[in-house]
Amino acid sequence: MIRPFIETLRPRQWTKNAVIFAGLVFDRQLFIPGSALHVLAAFILFCLVSGLTYTINDLIDLKADRQHPQKCHRPIASGRLSVKQAVMFVIFLGLFTFTMAFVLSWKLGLVCLAYTLLMLAYSKWLKQVMIIDVMVIAAGFLLRVFAGISVIKVTFFSPWLFLLTGLLALFLGLGKRLAELRLLEGNAGEFRKVLNGYSAPLLNQYLVVMLASILISYMLYTFSAWPQGPSYGMMITIPFVLYGILRYMYLIQNFNTASTPEEVLLKDRPLQAAIFLWGLAVLLILYLRP
Repeated sequence: MIRPFIETLRPRQWTKNAVIFAGLVFDRQLFIPGSALHVLAAFILFCLVSGLTYTINDLIDLKADRQHPQKCHRPIASGRLSVKQAVMFVIFLGLFTFTMAFVLSWKLGLVCLAYTLLMLAYSKWLKQVMIIDVMVIAAGFLLRVFAGISVIKVTFFSPWLFLLTGLLALFLGLGKRLAELRLLEGNAGEFRKVLNGYSAPLLNQYLVVMLASILISYMLYTFSAWPQGPSYGMMITIPFVLYGILRYMYLIQNFNTASTPEEVLLKDRPLQAAIFLWGLAVLLILYLRP
């Protein structure tokens, strides 16, 4: 009985919440125990909040999910978790998570509440509106970043990082739409109405625009990543970013399994290696310099 509840929370998608640690890492507080524990607690709570929204979304989309070739295997759609059980789970999880979030920080509580309301609006209405659907996804990532900096005192966090987070989220969201079109082929609109407004050529053009925007923004960020003055050490990380996004574009163009960003992250070794090397380089540059 426990496994269907855990599956409904979609722990595979919790990798998205890693951006919560952005403020901690780039403000050079990663090795400060108090700050690290606060952000870790925020990460855990946000995972539960995102799981709560996924469960509510599955309840709202129950009929459509039962017709979907992949989503029909989800616990609620497949019947392994009854609607009554799911509703009770939502109530219990919501009360626990929001209470703990407000106890940790009133700012975190408000961010979690805003994220939940945004995702509910997305599940009910906004995901049917072309372009707005991926913009809402990007807004969700920005709220994750705010969640991370809401529980610590940040002395320096470059505005470029907010911009990059939003652009990268748009890039991943558009890539997911392209992969869905390829996976569902001519029946895409039956499973997600908003896909009727998209086409593969249009999404490819959007992806090229996002790719250029990400690269330019990241390069500009590397020029001002150091708060004490000019430093160009972060420019060393540019090749890893370039390879990572080009690798993601290759995967969504050639493999239907790339329908969700978290699947790519968990399965593709070259992309994992690029992210690891980028993260290692960032830590060495930020934390070894006096």
